[in-house]
Amino acid sequence: MPPFLDTSAYADAMQGPNLRDAAMLLLGFAGLVAAPAMLAWGIAGLLAVPVLLATVCALVVRMPPDAMMRLYRATPVPQDDSQLSSLVDVLAYRAALPRRPDLYVVPSLTLNAFAAGSRDHSAIAVTEGLLRRLSLAETAGVLAHEVAHIRNNDLLVMGLADVITRVLQLMSYAALGIALYNGLAFLTGEDPISWWVVLTLYLAPALFSLLQLGLSRTREFQADADAAALTGDAPALASALRRLETTTGHFWEDLMFPVPGRRVPQPSLIRSHPETEDRIARLAALKAASGGQDRHAPLVIVEQPMVSLVGYGPGDMRPRYRWPGLWF
Repeated sequence: MPPFLDTSAYADAMQGPNLRDAAMLLLGFAGLVAAPAMLAWGIAGLLAVPVLLATVCALVVRMPPDAMMRLYRATPVPQDDSQLSSLVDVLAYRAALPRRPDLYVVPSLTLNAFAAGSRDHSAIAVTEGLLRRLSLAETAGVLAHEVAHIRNNDLLVMGLADVITRVLQLMSYAALGIALYNGLAFLTGEDPISWWVVLTLYLAPALFSLLQLGLSRTREFQADADAAALTGDAPALASALRRLETTTGHFWEDLMFPVPGRRVPQPSLIRSHPETEDRIARLAALKAASGGQDRHAPLVIVEQPMVSLVGYGPGDMRPRYRWPGLWF
């Protein structure tokens, strides 16, 4: 039986746009770093920017997916005959991936999923909260979306965005430290550091999120369309998107430090998606264009109660902020 998606044409066609987006992310990052560096240290600060860019690129290219999973304390799911493992097997086959993605579960009650690695060696992580709150059909839609990103060679750009976001979050914490220093300098009569440095450092994460959003629309809409094709169930993915939308924050919440009442942001691997309503509308349009019939036969799914896969009780899985910028 042939694969459900022709991987060669589109994946190859996306190589150019993905490289372009990666270059744009690096240029945006360079600008966000160079501005405060120039204000604080002049030419010497600018000379440090290429070193930082090279370090970020090395981290993205050389970090294996299992290392990313360890960062989130994720537990690998055995490749057995369970429905969850079988879903990944079927989706990987339908997408004609050269290798099945490794599946991990993150011990957290947040609703999240993300992929890491490359098309030849990838991993998908889902949180236990997602498995508990979503039906298996909805979970299949989320997994298919991540498989589509793997198939379309999107992970380099997404991984680059994630690492840059972590660095910019550290910079925003530096802004808080500089602001405190300036307050003390005012009391002691010392020369303060320019408040423009504080402002540029503090706004950097939110500005970068806007750049991500501007670059990600085509990539995310395509992943949604491919996910609907892989599962044969566009409404299930739309339902999952609605659930995710109600529990996670928006890009402007990057302006807030971790405080009680702040909604939990998604990892930047998936945070920069277009508006949920736009994505749902496009999925509905796909359904209407097909005359109410999905492009491929739906997956055979038997809904079952969720049993903890990682052995953590609910009290141990409260969403918590981890430095630098990780929620799980």
